[in-house]
Amino acid sequence: MTKKTKKKQRSPLRTTRRLVQLGFLALTVVAVFTLGANAEVWCPFGGVEAIYTYVTDGTMPCSLGVSNFFIMGALLVMALLLRRVFCGYVCPIGAISELLQAGARRVGVKPVQVPRRLDAFLSLLKYPVLVVILYITWQAAELLFRAFDPCYALISRHGKDITFWAYVVAGGIVLGSIFVLVPFCRWLCPLAAVLNPFSRFGWTRIKRHEEVCTSCGLCTKACLMAIPVDDVKEVTHARCYSCYDCIESCPPNAKGSLTLESPFRSGRPWKQWKVIFVVLVLLGGSVGASYVWPLPSYVQVKGEVAQQVGEVELRVQGVTCRGSSGLLWHYVQRQDELGLGDYVRLEVWPSPGHARVKVYFDPDEADEEKVKMAITSAMYNTETGMWDVPLFEIEGYDPFGFYD
Repeated sequence: MTKKTKKKQRSPLRTTRRLVQLGFLALTVVAVFTLGANAEVWCPFGGVEAIYTYVTDGTMPCSLGVSNFFIMGALLVMALLLRRVFCGYVCPIGAISELLQAGARRVGVKPVQVPRRLDAFLSLLKYPVLVVILYITWQAAELLFRAFDPCYALISRHGKDITFWAYVVAGGIVLGSIFVLVPFCRWLCPLAAVLNPFSRFGWTRIKRHEEVCTSCGLCTKACLMAIPVDDVKEVTHARCYSCYDCIESCPPNAKGSLTLESPFRSGRPWKQWKVIFVVLVLLGGSVGASYVWPLPSYVQVKGEVAQQVGEVELRVQGVTCRGSSGLLWHYVQRQDELGLGDYVRLEVWPSPGHARVKVYFDPDEADEEKVKMAITSAMYNTETGMWDVPLFEIEGYDPFGFYD
């Protein structure tokens, strides 16, 4: 067999996974830098950051949307089925870290072998990182961690909300990935801390068939997450990627000693294409669900629900985030002659263009015209002694036409 033939047959499972990683990374880059999309609205960790304020206050930090919840839900299902498969096939930080490590090996830089006890200790750091991030975010109701977020520094459009420290953290991950296998993913990633409790009970697991295994230890060396695969009968570790690297590392005389199986269908290995199919279906389904059930990301209610409820849906310019949604609520619940009554409910889907807005009210006290006037008319501020002039524009509505 020639060297050229060997190269073609080498690592087909790893190559397939790498192509999937590159596909998702390319999709992210094109969406952000070419199409100008907001990557944060599809970030699964955004669902964790936003859940507290959304449940308690009906609001979400700026740049996030309910799509974050759907994506996060898909990841939790993935973890329950295939452990941390998202980290090994989809995550851009993981893909970049692996590519850097692969490049380093090609130029002769061997990864540092971290002692097992030290690795176990360092892997606990992601839990206090998660707690600190959530505490700060929930207290401020804003994405303050963005200033230090390496993912945001790598795949955002580098606006004024990125600080020097985000680049420092990202640079540290880049440098660390050259010498250590995926250090951020193993030790510091807050999303990993969220997924681990679910991944620990993952339905599938790597099984080692001792009657075939030669105990060569190559599987443990190949594991990105430093799991001692050769020491266990089943890999039930929470940080398993279901990446097939350990399976593919088996020498020819030990092929079949490692398989990815479910505990209820022993002897029926999962092929890699099935894993990829599940990932694509769950992610695609979560994206589709966010469009089928487009829940508002800002909800506020004043008063008890009226016996009869009127509703008006508008397209409003100038409602781009939580702050401007709160300003809109300031006008909707006004108490002057343009007030909408004792019961008002506001639902907002913030957008850079015309945001979707729904206002619910008591039809005995207000109507569609009064709602539009409340949003676009100046309001006297008794605290400042000045008039507050709204900067909102309602699509298809001329507020001055009312006085003609």
